[in-house]
Amino acid sequence: MRAIGYAQPGSLDRADALIDIDLPQPVPQGRDILVRVRAVSVNPVDTKVRRGAGPFGGADWRVLGWDAAGVVEAVGPLATRLGIGDVVYYAGSISRDGSNAEYQLVDERIVGRKPQSLDWAQAAALPLTAITAWEALFDRLRVRDAVPGAAPAVLVIGGAGGVGSIAIQLLRALTDLTVIATASRAETQDWVRELGAHHVLDHGQPLAAQVAALGLGAPGLVFSTTHTDQHLAEVVELIAPQGRFALIDDPDALDIMPFKRKAVSVHWEFMFTRPVFETADIEEQAKLLDAVADLVDAGKIRSTLTDVMRPIDAANLRQAHALLESNRMRGKLVLEGWPD
Repeated sequence: MRAIGYAQPGSLDRADALIDIDLPQPVPQGRDILVRVRAVSVNPVDTKVRRGAGPFGGADWRVLGWDAAGVVEAVGPLATRLGIGDVVYYAGSISRDGSNAEYQLVDERIVGRKPQSLDWAQAAALPLTAITAWEALFDRLRVRDAVPGAAPAVLVIGGAGGVGSIAIQLLRALTDLTVIATASRAETQDWVRELGAHHVLDHGQPLAAQVAALGLGAPGLVFSTTHTDQHLAEVVELIAPQGRFALIDDPDALDIMPFKRKAVSVHWEFMFTRPVFETADIEEQAKLLDAVADLVDAGKIRSTLTDVMRPIDAANLRQAHALLESNRMRGKLVLEGWPD
């Protein structure tokens, strides 16, 4: 089968950073399903792994990709949720080779049914960011539980990125909270307003004063999707006592001691935790993807797709990684269809 991979981790400027390769088609065992991949999305995790992690033990190649939409071609002997011919979308596991291949093995317990109203590219844009946003908001921050005395509001730092874009929509669709989002450019500020943010702030400027100027009171919930180390002092100032703070990025260092005075709880969201450790509640990822599909088909949220590249090949994937590394992405970029 056709795939895109690399033999050695490193920077994108190397000729062998991402190349077209041929691999044997895998066979599903256990609760795995074999998916024929129709579209894949790119995420910051793709570039981080490409720069720092080599092939899994003994393998010649590492295949990236943690967002996909496709069709179930075969199922393992223990698979019970899905069958051949089912149309699905998912984000896979960081502990296995990914979706930058014509066929991929994935545990059915983390696979959702593709939204019927979306095409392949639109669906592939959603899984990883939807899982991340859902788990951060509802499992970690528990946004449905009020913080005593705090404003019924949530601040989303980095609202225009892939995770922020879906987080804003989930908050509007599933809660009554006031959604405050940050974006630094005119086009990204327009984007987050379009997605439903009640208020838009510029994270290039101090955030605490901007939040105070809204006159809402101190929000008890803050979700940081990017550059957390740069905004941490402002978050400490603006968040309500006994508030809850969640982040998803990887600062070189993060001093959370200043939160102690306000008894703020800190939550790190990593959407691969359930599949990597095969936690007792691993199937919650399939359930939440099905719930997201229902919301999409009901017209309550939409795909955050902003651009499509065709076909799925090394040349286009290199371009996609370069765009991600520019840190100027709005929404999600998807590659669709394999070369003829």
